Amino acid sequence: MNILLGIHFILLIIISLRVLARHDFTSSARLAWLVILFILPYVGVVVYWMFGEIHLGRDFERKNREIINKLHAHNPEVLSSQSVLKAAIKPEYQAAFAYAANVTGFHTTLGNRAELMADAAETRARLIADFDAATDHIHVLYYIWLNDGMGKATAQALIRAAKRGVTCRAMVDGLGSRKMVNSKLWQEMKNAGVQVSVALPISNLIKVLLFSRIDLRNHRKITVIDGKIGYSGSRNCADPEFSPKPKYAPWVDIMLRVQGPVVAQNQMLFASDWLTEHPNTPLESFYYDTTPQPDGFAAQVFADGPIQKRGTSPQFLGALISQAQRTLIISTPYFVPDYSLVSILCATAYRGVEVTLIFPKNNDSFVVAATSRSYYWELLEAGVKIYEYKPGLLHAKTLTIDGEISLIGSTNLDLRSFDLNYENNVIMSDKALTANIMARQYQYITDSVEVKREQVEQWSLPYRIWNNIVSTMGPVL
Repeated sequence: MNILLGIHFILLIIISLRVLARHDFTSSARLAWLVILFILPYVGVVVYWMFGEIHLGRDFERKNREIINKLHAHNPEVLSSQSVLKAAIKPEYQAAFAYAANVTGFHTTLGNRAELMADAAETRARLIADFDAATDHIHVLYYIWLNDGMGKATAQALIRAAKRGVTCRAMVDGLGSRKMVNSKLWQEMKNAGVQVSVALPISNLIKVLLFSRIDLRNHRKITVIDGKIGYSGSRNCADPEFSPKPKYAPWVDIMLRVQGPVVAQNQMLFASDWLTEHPNTPLESFYYDTTPQPDGFAAQVFADGPIQKRGTSPQFLGALISQAQRTLIISTPYFVPDYSLVSILCATAYRGVEVTLIFPKNNDSFVVAATSRSYYWELLEAGVKIYEYKPGLLHAKTLTIDGEISLIGSTNLDLRSFDLNYENNVIMSDKALTANIMARQYQYITDSVEVKREQVEQWSLPYRIWNNIVSTMGPVL
């Protein structure tokens, strides 16, 4: 027993020194980890070993960067050029576009068009129709792919396409789609000639736990058809009823059907993930169509992942939010931000911008719900309007600014999206499209209940304490 106690004490000191020495931790994250280490004997050391370090292994990160560099060098036209930004984007909105280009390599493109899908049914119908019309290739990457109506329809469309000679590549996250990977449907796709792959596989669980983190995931949602048509937004390959958590259904998502050069950027993003698992795939097998659409708008891909520098997403969002002059509307299912983002939201409201946040009323994570509500008082005091959506789980990740700029994609306003997940988004400058997305946001607001400051002030003391305790652990969630 004394030997075990001694080993634990030595490990505790070593890990504590590691926490204190890390340059990529915020003060709050250091404090949260030190609290966990010292109030949870033995368990705290194990928890830090499993979840404290953000890495996928040096060899993985090196190979991934090499792949991205090769893709950029092989097809530089996909990246576009720095000169487009000043010509295409108003000066007051250029900062976020410039930041995104700097960290991803994807610059602003011209000549993009997008249709906002009316609902889940239209998304499914249009997607399957595009699959059935494909002549060259279909590439899909989903965090969650369920064996339900949407999942089966998508798989069957891929099988039909593969049988008529279309190159089909389907990739899923190893954790989010673990049941699909082991399903009969997955095997049927494989047998039909669909090239299937798993991003960040967890088949060797011991290796993952010892040398990586099981919760570093590929959260992207990418669909590219013939290099010309893409779908971007928040929806996984699943029905709104979302069978793993029917209690919170329907899952309410937002999707765009996109055409233009920004599709090529998502294609390159898919290629980087595919080549990470299949490095022998020829670069030439990925086709990029950068032909501009008539009367198209400016847009670019913003992607993030755990191999990039820490703070990329909150810094990008901070730059974007700080550009708002009149209105800022955000919807997100998971609001566990770093404090700098809360401060920027408050500062934006204090300088006279009408800031509106829309969250689900009933969140599928009680931890996220408590953490989100711990910030309500401060946000409301600054003049931010907060709405909680009632009909289901609002899963749409949307951001609009001044009726001019819009952002949609896979990134939540939480630390998982900021630090742990591979994400993909599209930032667009177009009044007509932004107006359509804002109309959808106002529809969310209509179906929501507004949270007033007086209501928050009446929360019971135990409830406030619970929310604040949970939010204290926010940096390690």
